Amino acid sequence: MSPTSVRLRRGALVAVLAGTLFAPVTAGAAPAGVPAVSAAPPSPSPSDVRPLSPDVTRRLDASVQRVMREADVPGVTVGVWTPGQPDYVRSFGVADRATGRRMTPDLYMRIGSETKTFTVTALLQLVDRGKVGLDDTIDRYVHGVPNGHEITLRQLAGMRSGLFNYSEDDGFFKALTSDPRRPFTPQQLLAYSFRHPVLFRPGQKFSYCNTNLILLGLVVEKVSGQRLADYLQQHILGPAGLKDTSLPSGSRFPRPHAQGYTDQTADGKVAETAGWNPSWGWAAGAMVSTLDDLRVWAPTVATGRLPDGKRMISPATQRQRLVTPATPIPGVGYGLGIFDVHGWIGHNGSLPGYESLTIYFPATRTSVVVVLNTDIGHDGEEPSTLFGQAITRIVSPRHVFDLPAEPAAR
Repeated sequence: MSPTSVRLRRGALVAVLAGTLFAPVTAGAAPAGVPAVSAAPPSPSPSDVRPLSPDVTRRLDASVQRVMREADVPGVTVGVWTPGQPDYVRSFGVADRATGRRMTPDLYMRIGSETKTFTVTALLQLVDRGKVGLDDTIDRYVHGVPNGHEITLRQLAGMRSGLFNYSEDDGFFKALTSDPRRPFTPQQLLAYSFRHPVLFRPGQKFSYCNTNLILLGLVVEKVSGQRLADYLQQHILGPAGLKDTSLPSGSRFPRPHAQGYTDQTADGKVAETAGWNPSWGWAAGAMVSTLDDLRVWAPTVATGRLPDGKRMISPATQRQRLVTPATPIPGVGYGLGIFDVHGWIGHNGSLPGYESLTIYFPATRTSVVVVLNTDIGHDGEEPSTLFGQAITRIVSPRHVFDLPAEPAAR
């Protein structure tokens, strides 16, 4: 893997088209020119998720601990919830290798690209309010975007813009790893992207790209007149009751939190990352949350409904969000800031030192959340995916969460 493989860019499905980057809910029709989902898994049904019996719980314990040993994961917390069934919440390993402090379910964790689900939700709320249109072009809101007169907000949210991913730029990687505590502005991040030619015409292909979400964050700020963090707090986090989720400024990290471990460094050596500044992820990946808040967010983002039953997103807009056009991986689709992996709806996240996974199975209203304190891969696979595979092979063997990691970078 090239040295520019900063893992925030692998926070979701990796597109292999053109050598670039990362069943299905198909309510509503796909926009014109967007291919339909292919290779659909069996239609989900309530019988597809096993009850959390003592035997299933023991198997989950053993499987999670096996992945930990094989992938050398310091600490992980896993939650599985299905209405009417016992909850499964377990922490294994350590939050800090230096002190031996144990991993616990209450720790704050960086959630990487799960941030995208919040940023796109903010955009969709503005769509519902008539402030923006999904088929508006980005040049109406942000000047200087290559092909900005053609790229729509829908294409940005669906990872089909054709823009270069700033976190793949060599200069960006050098700047980040030379001083991981330095701040980045959205404009600086966009500059790393815009120095490269576009990869393809908008809408032609899928290519996972953090640049898209930086632009959408700027759209939310311009249209709402609020800082993105303030908009999220007032209109999403507060109404959903997510009291421990935030988009912090700078490197602020609420306590107690886990120490993170990464090999995404200039010399390839493992480093501790809790003090690193995630501003380089901003609207694409800088948020912090907890297991319990992500448990609430899993059904909220997948259904568009708040915990009290009120709508966060209108039914019509939510249907558009959950159109998950085909990607290069069979059985996997990506909608508007959300994916469908063999029937599991949600997103994952990865940035130096931390990974997360928050997914929802609509047929049984089952939520799965995984948070861990390393992003160091194992045999070419993301550790969060290894946990997702292990868990879903037990609880939903006909619908296994299987999201391949990125092939060798360009």
